[in-house]
Amino acid sequence: MEKRKDGFLIEKGATEKDFIFGTRAVMESIHAGKDIDKVLVQKELNNDLIKELLTLCKAEKIPVVRVPDAKLNRITRKNHQGVVAQMSAIIYASLDNVIDNCFAVGKSPLILVLDHITDVRNFGAIARTAECAGVDAIVIPEKGSAQINSDAIKTSSGALNFLPVARVKNLFYTCRDLQKMGLTLIAITEKTEKVMYEADFSSPVALIMGSEEDGISQEIFGIVDDKVKIPMAGNIESLNVSVSAGVAIYEAIRQRKK
Repeated sequence: MEKRKDGFLIEKGATEKDFIFGTRAVMESIHAGKDIDKVLVQKELNNDLIKELLTLCKAEKIPVVRVPDAKLNRITRKNHQGVVAQMSAIIYASLDNVIDNCFAVGKSPLILVLDHITDVRNFGAIARTAECAGVDAIVIPEKGSAQINSDAIKTSSGALNFLPVARVKNLFYTCRDLQKMGLTLIAITEKTEKVMYEADFSSPVALIMGSEEDGISQEIFGIVDDKVKIPMAGNIESLNVSVSAGVAIYEAIRQRKK
């Protein structure tokens, strides 16, 4: 949390201009097509207008988080009526459109799937590398991923303003869809003996990166087409996830240039 000039607390990396306050104001913004990252609703509220809001959010696939009133009060002193929407800092891309466009111009898609990367600085650093290398899109889940806010954009050095980011409801099913579209799923993991230099990154590929804490989820790990590791020669057994992503991305670029 950060303290404002008036002594009130607000989420780090966010200001009041990043939020919409009030039930009807949030609903009107959704109807107007505003890009909303998530909607925070006070836990105890369940009146007819709230039910209408929840139905609308479900239809528009906007995540809803039930929170105590104290959390909403930390965001603003305004009359929020128990409802606060956080605006998206970017416009999310359609993954289908990204891949279709790649194939349309004869390009082999290179997609980066981030499985619950929650640290904003890591996410921003990964995005910066991905954009510089020409990755076609990053895929993240709706829940359990780093918030794409002003901090993330700053950490990415503005790369998130240019790099397509697709936010999906279910990462597992999205990975299945990527396979159906002809992409090879390659997990970057220490849980294998195969080093990444032995893998083929030249075909349409989706690189899967897991969090430093939990790695790639078991359900996704169970359907990947290949599992490779970054070789280690030192005493420390793993790299920071943003560094690992950079190494894997540039191995793919190296193979494609060759």
